[in-house]
Amino acid sequence: MQEYDIIVLGTGLKECVLSGLMSQSGKKVLHIDKNPCYGGESASISPLEELFKKFKVPGPPKSMGRGKEWNVDLVPKFFLATSQLIKILVHTEVTRYLDFKVVEGSYVYKAGKVHKVPATEEDTQSSDLMGMFDKRRFKKLLQFVLNFDTRNPRTHQDVDPHKTTTRALFSRFDLGQDVMEFTGHAIALHGNESHLDQPCLETINRIKLYSESLSRHNTSPYLYPLYGLGELPQGFARLSAEYGGTFLLNRTVDEIMMDNGKVKAVRSEGKLFHCKQLICDPSYVPNRVRKVGRVIRVICLLNHPVKNTHEASSCQIIIPQTQLNRKSDIYISVVSYGHSVASDGMYIATVSTTAETSNPEKEVQPGLELLEPIMQKFVSVSNVLVPNEDGRKSQIFVSRSYDATNHVEDECEEIKDMYRRLTGAELCFGSSRHQSHNSDDD
Repeated sequence: MQEYDIIVLGTGLKECVLSGLMSQSGKKVLHIDKNPCYGGESASISPLEELFKKFKVPGPPKSMGRGKEWNVDLVPKFFLATSQLIKILVHTEVTRYLDFKVVEGSYVYKAGKVHKVPATEEDTQSSDLMGMFDKRRFKKLLQFVLNFDTRNPRTHQDVDPHKTTTRALFSRFDLGQDVMEFTGHAIALHGNESHLDQPCLETINRIKLYSESLSRHNTSPYLYPLYGLGELPQGFARLSAEYGGTFLLNRTVDEIMMDNGKVKAVRSEGKLFHCKQLICDPSYVPNRVRKVGRVIRVICLLNHPVKNTHEASSCQIIIPQTQLNRKSDIYISVVSYGHSVASDGMYIATVSTTAETSNPEKEVQPGLELLEPIMQKFVSVSNVLVPNEDGRKSQIFVSRSYDATNHVEDECEEIKDMYRRLTGAELCFGSSRHQSHNSDDD
């Protein structure tokens, strides 16, 4: 019988980040996955033959190049260059094991066409999303946001960040409907309209994060790892192993054993492993989670860049829900041989959204139309599962399913929240000024 501080079930991104952080802070960690490869629900599939097999599609055709040149993410996510998760990677030094490359463009959909998202003064001047007066007002808003400092009321210009709504902030700058739309959805990355009636602080912070990330690389604020997202869990697994963490892949989990309502041990293939805390994804504890919605993702293989993206070999496109009379945005991420995830000349575009009807495939049609012609598509509809309780009583901490967005900001928030519940402490790293004044408003 073996004793551990923490057992982690599943090697998804969130599980691996937490396992790495826990090992690094001196905890004895055991990591078990029922799958033969890393990544859980968010794995990267390689070679290409495996993807066709997974979706029960005959193929792939010869024209798609060598199968082993492909790494296809089931749940693609981009990283904002100055985001929390990049800070965690730098802090834990997992950056030693992976290479990120900037994504070439950030686009927004309006009236049936794709437009570049303006977020700098030059972009604003040349943008076809706005008229001359709107450009001036948008520039003023950007200047306000970039100068804004929570702790310095002089920078607030009479805006109370905790009381003034985003709608009121936007109308102070006299922004038109179109500008409000792309600012809220393609820059602040809100997935619906509810932010307009909430205090504007979060939106200000999100616009700031986007602009600061953009200033790092200029083409877009997004980064994406070479060889796909599957590299991340593996990087954190190596980190965990370096600090004495143990990994068992391809192992069934028979039972989670409780004592007085608290987790006590995990039984796997007849062996008992004791623990004080357990971290897992929803698939290991179906009776501790509930369904709150569904996400549709359509992985499309293309042999051409997406129209109107200036031949970008990688990009993000957001379709604000207001454009299609929907409740939630549609996200498209495009990556290619440029990030070593596809054969030369080939592209992987994934369209995702929160399903709102019983025919989700019809809902993503406007996104798919932007990608035509599509060589092959793979459709998945998955339930979004969330834990029934916060885990403090049972000491079982369950992560949520991945949402429809194609950036990792929500996952970062969740990792911080799970860390807080697991340890009772805040996840802090680095002492850069930016973090220290952000922690005041978390």
